[in-house]
Amino acid sequence: MTTLTSPPGGAAIRHPAPPVTTGRTGTPRQGGTILAVPALVWYAVFMIGPVIAIFVIAALHWPGMLQPVSFAGLGNVRAVLDDPVFWDAVRNTAVQLAVALPIMIVCAYMLGYYVAQKPPGHRVIRYLLFIPGLISTPAKAMVFYAALSPDGLANGALQSVGLGSLTDAWLASPSTALACLIALDVWSGIGFTAVLFAARLDSVPDDLGEAAQLDGAGHWRTMWRIHFPVIRDYVGVVTMLQFLWTLFGSAQHVLLLTQGGPGSSSTTLSFLVYQKAFIAADLGYSQTVGVILFLAGLVGLLAIRRAFRQNY
Repeated sequence: MTTLTSPPGGAAIRHPAPPVTTGRTGTPRQGGTILAVPALVWYAVFMIGPVIAIFVIAALHWPGMLQPVSFAGLGNVRAVLDDPVFWDAVRNTAVQLAVALPIMIVCAYMLGYYVAQKPPGHRVIRYLLFIPGLISTPAKAMVFYAALSPDGLANGALQSVGLGSLTDAWLASPSTALACLIALDVWSGIGFTAVLFAARLDSVPDDLGEAAQLDGAGHWRTMWRIHFPVIRDYVGVVTMLQFLWTLFGSAQHVLLLTQGGPGSSSTTLSFLVYQKAFIAADLGYSQTVGVILFLAGLVGLLAIRRAFRQNY
Protein backbone atom coordinates (compact mmCIF):
# COMPACT_ATOMS: atom_id res chain seq x y z
CA MET A 1 0.00 0.00 0.00
CA THR A 2 1.22 3.48 -0.72
CA THR A 3 0.29 6.87 0.77
CA LEU A 4 0.07 10.22 -0.92
CA THR A 5 1.28 13.43 0.69
CA SER A 6 0.86 16.81 -0.84
CA PRO A 7 3.39 19.40 0.23
CA PRO A 8 2.32 23.02 0.16
CA GLY A 9 2.21 24.31 -3.39
CA GLY A 10 3.60 21.08 -4.87
CA ALA A 11 2.49 17.88 -6.53
CA ALA A 12 1.52 14.85 -4.56
CA ILE A 13 4.41 12.63 -3.51
CA ARG A 14 3.91 8.84 -3.40
CA HIS A 15 5.45 7.11 -0.38
CA PRO A 16 5.68 3.29 -0.18
CA ALA A 17 4.00 1.74 2.80
CA PRO A 18 6.23 -0.07 5.31
CA PRO A 19 6.42 -3.83 4.76
CA VAL A 20 3.98 -5.99 6.66
CA THR A 21 5.74 -8.21 9.15
CA THR A 22 4.60 -10.89 11.48
CA GLY A 23 6.28 -12.34 14.49
CA ARG A 24 8.94 -10.87 16.73
CA THR A 25 11.80 -10.97 14.22
CA GLY A 26 10.05 -8.84 11.62
CA THR A 27 10.30 -11.46 8.86
CA PRO A 28 7.34 -13.02 7.02
CA ARG A 29 6.12 -16.11 8.77
CA GLN A 30 6.98 -19.30 6.88
CA GLY A 31 4.10 -21.76 6.62
CA GLY A 32 3.91 -25.36 5.54
CA THR A 33 6.97 -26.58 7.45
CA ILE A 34 4.97 -29.43 8.86
CA LEU A 35 4.52 -30.80 5.33
CA ALA A 36 8.19 -31.82 5.30
CA VAL A 37 7.83 -33.99 8.42
CA PRO A 38 6.61 -37.16 6.61
CA ALA A 39 9.47 -36.96 4.11
CA LEU A 40 12.01 -36.45 6.90
CA VAL A 41 10.62 -39.41 8.83
CA TRP A 42 10.70 -41.59 5.72
CA TYR A 43 14.31 -40.54 5.02
CA ALA A 44 15.40 -41.22 8.59
CA VAL A 45 13.75 -44.65 8.75
CA PHE A 46 14.52 -46.01 5.30
CA MET A 47 17.78 -44.20 4.45
CA ILE A 48 19.69 -43.29 7.58
CA GLY A 49 18.46 -46.33 9.50
CA PRO A 50 19.87 -48.95 7.08
CA VAL A 51 23.20 -47.13 6.91
CA ILE A 52 23.50 -47.26 10.69
CA ALA A 53 22.45 -50.91 10.62
CA ILE A 54 25.29 -51.74 8.22
CA PHE A 55 27.88 -50.43 10.69
CA VAL A 56 26.20 -52.23 13.60
CA ILE A 57 25.99 -55.63 11.85
CA ALA A 58 29.61 -55.28 10.67
CA ALA A 59 30.67 -55.51 14.32
CA LEU A 60 28.69 -58.73 14.96
CA HIS A 61 29.30 -62.40 14.43
CA TRP A 62 26.01 -63.43 12.84
CA PRO A 63 26.05 -66.81 11.06
CA GLY A 64 22.57 -66.61 9.54
CA MET A 65 19.27 -64.85 10.08
CA LEU A 66 17.94 -67.28 12.74
CA GLN A 67 21.27 -67.96 14.43
CA PRO A 68 22.51 -66.47 17.73
CA VAL A 69 24.37 -63.20 17.48
CA SER A 70 27.60 -62.33 19.29
CA PHE A 71 29.89 -59.32 19.31
CA ALA A 72 32.87 -59.70 16.97
CA GLY A 73 34.52 -56.30 17.28
CA LEU A 74 37.24 -55.98 14.65
CA GLY A 75 37.25 -59.70 13.93
CA ASN A 76 35.22 -59.25 10.77
CA VAL A 77 37.59 -56.57 9.53
CA ARG A 78 40.58 -58.87 10.01
CA ALA A 79 38.73 -61.72 8.28
CA VAL A 80 37.91 -59.52 5.30
CA LEU A 81 41.41 -58.11 4.93
CA ASP A 82 42.95 -61.60 5.16
CA ASP A 83 40.64 -63.02 2.51
CA PRO A 84 42.22 -63.17 -0.99
CA VAL A 85 38.74 -63.24 -2.55
CA PHE A 86 38.11 -59.78 -1.12
CA TRP A 87 41.22 -58.39 -2.80
CA ASP A 88 40.21 -60.04 -6.06
CA ALA A 89 36.86 -58.30 -5.73
CA VAL A 90 38.59 -54.96 -5.06
CA ARG A 91 40.73 -55.38 -8.17
CA ASN A 92 37.79 -56.40 -10.33
CA THR A 93 35.67 -53.50 -9.11
CA ALA A 94 38.49 -51.03 -9.74
CA VAL A 95 38.99 -52.36 -13.27
CA GLN A 96 35.26 -52.26 -13.89
CA LEU A 97 34.97 -48.63 -12.84
CA ALA A 98 38.18 -47.53 -14.60
CA VAL A 99 37.06 -49.05 -17.91
CA ALA A 100 33.27 -48.81 -17.98
CA LEU A 101 32.78 -45.32 -16.55
CA PRO A 102 35.01 -43.30 -18.94
CA ILE A 103 33.84 -45.24 -22.00
CA MET A 104 30.21 -44.83 -21.03
CA ILE A 105 30.38 -41.11 -20.26
CA VAL A 106 32.51 -40.10 -23.25
CA CYS A 107 30.60 -42.16 -25.81
CA ALA A 108 27.24 -41.17 -24.33
CA TYR A 109 28.15 -37.50 -24.48
CA MET A 110 29.23 -37.80 -28.12
CA LEU A 111 26.02 -39.64 -29.00
CA GLY A 112 23.97 -37.09 -27.10
CA TYR A 113 25.68 -34.25 -28.94
CA TYR A 114 24.97 -35.91 -32.28
CA VAL A 115 21.29 -36.38 -31.42
CA ALA A 116 21.05 -32.79 -30.14
CA GLN A 117 22.09 -31.55 -33.60
CA LYS A 118 18.74 -32.98 -34.81
CA PRO A 119 19.95 -35.10 -37.71
CA PRO A 120 17.38 -36.82 -39.96
CA GLY A 121 15.41 -39.28 -37.87
CA HIS A 122 16.70 -37.92 -34.57
CA ARG A 123 13.43 -38.75 -32.79
CA VAL A 124 13.71 -42.39 -33.83
CA ILE A 125 17.35 -42.41 -32.72
CA ARG A 126 16.31 -41.19 -29.26
CA TYR A 127 13.86 -44.07 -28.94
CA LEU A 128 16.42 -46.61 -30.12
CA LEU A 129 19.01 -45.34 -27.64
CA PHE A 130 16.48 -45.61 -24.83
CA ILE A 131 15.58 -49.24 -25.56
CA PRO A 132 18.30 -50.84 -23.32
CA GLY A 133 16.93 -48.83 -20.40
CA LEU A 134 13.49 -50.34 -20.96
CA ILE A 135 14.69 -53.96 -20.96
CA SER A 136 14.71 -55.78 -17.63
CA THR A 137 18.05 -56.91 -16.22
CA PRO A 138 17.30 -60.67 -16.61
CA ALA A 139 16.34 -60.10 -20.25
CA LYS A 140 19.57 -58.19 -20.91
CA ALA A 141 21.55 -60.95 -19.23
CA MET A 142 19.84 -63.56 -21.42
CA VAL A 143 20.74 -61.56 -24.55
CA PHE A 144 24.40 -61.54 -23.56
CA TYR A 145 24.28 -65.18 -22.53
CA ALA A 146 22.89 -66.11 -25.95
CA ALA A 147 25.60 -64.09 -27.66
CA LEU A 148 28.56 -65.20 -25.55
CA SER A 149 27.84 -68.86 -24.82
CA PRO A 150 30.20 -71.41 -26.48
CA ASP A 151 27.67 -72.03 -29.27
CA GLY A 152 26.36 -68.48 -29.29
CA LEU A 153 26.28 -65.67 -31.81
CA ALA A 154 29.78 -64.33 -31.13
CA ASN A 155 31.55 -67.65 -31.77
CA GLY A 156 29.27 -68.36 -34.71
CA ALA A 157 30.16 -65.03 -36.30
CA LEU A 158 33.88 -65.66 -35.80
CA GLN A 159 33.66 -69.09 -37.37
CA SER A 160 31.67 -67.78 -40.32
CA VAL A 161 34.45 -65.33 -41.25
CA GLY A 162 37.25 -67.87 -40.81
CA LEU A 163 38.39 -66.77 -37.35
CA GLY A 164 37.43 -69.94 -35.53
CA SER A 165 40.74 -69.91 -33.64
CA LEU A 166 39.52 -66.83 -31.74
CA THR A 167 36.40 -68.51 -30.37
CA ASP A 168 36.23 -68.90 -26.62
CA ALA A 169 33.89 -69.71 -23.76
CA TRP A 170 33.65 -66.01 -23.03
CA LEU A 171 31.66 -66.16 -19.80
CA ALA A 172 33.55 -69.20 -18.49
CA SER A 173 37.08 -67.97 -19.16
CA PRO A 174 38.98 -66.18 -16.37
CA SER A 175 40.52 -63.81 -18.90
CA THR A 176 37.25 -62.66 -20.50
CA ALA A 177 34.47 -63.06 -17.91
CA LEU A 178 34.99 -59.64 -16.34
CA ALA A 179 35.32 -58.01 -19.76
CA CYS A 180 31.93 -59.44 -20.74
CA LEU A 181 30.35 -57.95 -17.62
CA ILE A 182 31.92 -54.57 -18.38
CA ALA A 183 30.55 -54.76 -21.93
CA LEU A 184 27.09 -55.41 -20.52
CA ASP A 185 27.39 -52.43 -18.17
CA VAL A 186 28.40 -50.14 -21.02
CA TRP A 187 25.73 -51.41 -23.41
CA SER A 188 22.94 -51.13 -20.87
CA GLY A 189 23.91 -47.63 -19.69
CA ILE A 190 25.28 -45.76 -22.69
CA GLY A 191 21.99 -45.23 -24.53
CA PHE A 192 20.06 -43.99 -21.52
CA THR A 193 22.92 -41.64 -20.61
CA ALA A 194 23.10 -40.34 -24.19
CA VAL A 195 19.40 -39.45 -24.08
CA LEU A 196 20.00 -37.51 -20.85
CA PHE A 197 22.88 -35.61 -22.42
CA ALA A 198 20.82 -34.87 -25.54
CA ALA A 199 18.01 -33.47 -23.42
CA ARG A 200 20.44 -31.19 -21.58
CA LEU A 201 22.20 -30.09 -24.78
CA ASP A 202 18.85 -29.12 -26.28
CA SER A 203 18.67 -26.31 -23.73
CA VAL A 204 22.02 -24.81 -24.82
CA PRO A 205 21.39 -21.71 -26.98
CA ASP A 206 21.99 -22.33 -30.68
CA ASP A 207 23.85 -19.03 -30.89
CA LEU A 208 26.86 -20.55 -29.13
CA GLY A 209 27.39 -23.28 -31.71
CA GLU A 210 26.64 -20.98 -34.63
CA ALA A 211 29.13 -18.38 -33.39
CA ALA A 212 31.81 -21.04 -32.95
CA GLN A 213 31.26 -22.38 -36.46
CA LEU A 214 31.41 -18.86 -37.90
CA ASP A 215 34.80 -18.53 -36.22
CA GLY A 216 35.97 -21.67 -38.00
CA ALA A 217 35.45 -24.26 -35.26
CA GLY A 218 34.38 -27.70 -36.46
CA HIS A 219 31.93 -30.01 -34.74
CA TRP A 220 34.66 -31.68 -32.66
CA ARG A 221 35.94 -28.42 -31.22
CA THR A 222 32.43 -27.06 -30.76
CA MET A 223 31.41 -30.22 -28.94
CA TRP A 224 34.30 -30.21 -26.46
CA ARG A 225 35.29 -26.53 -26.23
CA ILE A 226 31.89 -24.84 -26.37
CA HIS A 227 29.09 -27.19 -25.32
CA PHE A 228 30.95 -29.35 -22.81
CA PRO A 229 31.93 -26.44 -20.49
CA VAL A 230 28.33 -25.20 -20.55
CA ILE A 231 26.91 -28.52 -19.29
CA ARG A 232 29.94 -29.52 -17.24
CA ASP A 233 27.94 -29.55 -14.01
CA TYR A 234 25.33 -31.82 -15.56
CA VAL A 235 28.05 -34.18 -16.81
CA GLY A 236 29.29 -34.38 -13.24
CA VAL A 237 25.84 -35.31 -11.95
CA VAL A 238 25.38 -38.03 -14.58
CA THR A 239 28.88 -39.36 -13.89
CA MET A 240 28.03 -39.65 -10.21
CA LEU A 241 24.85 -41.55 -10.98
CA GLN A 242 26.59 -43.98 -13.33
CA PHE A 243 29.42 -44.43 -10.83
CA LEU A 244 26.95 -45.41 -8.12
CA TRP A 245 25.05 -47.72 -10.47
CA THR A 246 28.22 -49.48 -11.59
CA LEU A 247 29.60 -49.75 -8.08
CA PHE A 248 26.46 -50.99 -6.34
CA GLY A 249 24.40 -52.48 -9.17
CA SER A 250 26.89 -54.83 -10.79
CA ALA A 251 25.93 -57.70 -8.48
CA GLN A 252 22.85 -58.59 -10.50
CA HIS A 253 24.83 -58.97 -13.73
CA VAL A 254 27.43 -61.12 -11.98
CA LEU A 255 24.72 -63.23 -10.37
CA LEU A 256 22.88 -63.86 -13.63
CA LEU A 257 25.88 -64.52 -15.88
CA THR A 258 29.01 -65.74 -14.07
CA GLN A 259 28.22 -66.26 -10.37
CA GLY A 260 31.54 -64.53 -9.67
CA GLY A 261 33.57 -67.14 -11.49
CA PRO A 262 35.48 -68.84 -12.80
CA GLY A 263 37.00 -68.85 -9.34
CA SER A 264 36.80 -65.21 -8.29
CA SER A 265 37.82 -63.71 -11.63
CA SER A 266 34.53 -61.79 -12.00
CA THR A 267 33.61 -61.28 -8.34
CA THR A 268 32.94 -57.64 -7.51
CA LEU A 269 32.47 -56.01 -4.13
CA SER A 270 28.71 -55.68 -4.51
CA PHE A 271 28.40 -59.35 -5.49
CA LEU A 272 30.64 -60.35 -2.57
CA VAL A 273 28.17 -58.64 -0.21
CA TYR A 274 25.35 -60.75 -1.68
CA GLN A 275 27.38 -63.95 -1.75
CA LYS A 276 28.48 -63.78 1.88
CA ALA A 277 25.05 -62.73 3.14
CA PHE A 278 22.73 -65.09 1.24
CA ILE A 279 24.95 -68.00 0.20
CA ALA A 280 27.64 -68.26 2.87
CA ALA A 281 25.28 -66.94 5.61
CA ASP A 282 27.99 -64.75 7.12
CA LEU A 283 26.19 -61.50 7.74
CA GLY A 284 29.00 -59.88 9.71
CA TYR A 285 31.53 -60.43 6.91
CA SER A 286 28.98 -59.30 4.34
CA GLN A 287 28.22 -56.01 6.05
CA THR A 288 31.89 -55.35 6.70
CA VAL A 289 32.37 -55.45 2.95
CA GLY A 290 29.24 -53.29 2.75
CA VAL A 291 30.88 -50.67 4.97
CA ILE A 292 33.97 -50.69 2.76
CA LEU A 293 31.73 -50.38 -0.30
CA PHE A 294 29.87 -47.47 1.29
CA LEU A 295 33.11 -45.64 2.07
CA ALA A 296 34.43 -46.33 -1.44
CA GLY A 297 31.27 -44.85 -2.90
CA LEU A 298 31.56 -41.76 -0.71
CA VAL A 299 35.20 -41.21 -1.68
CA GLY A 300 34.35 -41.75 -5.35
CA LEU A 301 31.56 -39.18 -5.25
CA LEU A 302 33.84 -36.61 -3.64
CA ALA A 303 36.53 -37.30 -6.24
CA ILE A 304 34.08 -36.89 -9.13
CA ARG A 305 32.71 -33.72 -7.59
CA ARG A 306 36.21 -32.30 -7.30
CA ALA A 307 37.13 -33.39 -10.83
CA PHE A 308 34.16 -31.55 -12.32
CA ARG A 309 34.54 -28.62 -9.91
CA GLN A 310 30.95 -28.80 -8.78
CA ASN A 311 29.51 -25.97 -6.71
CA TYR A 312 26.49 -27.81 -5.29
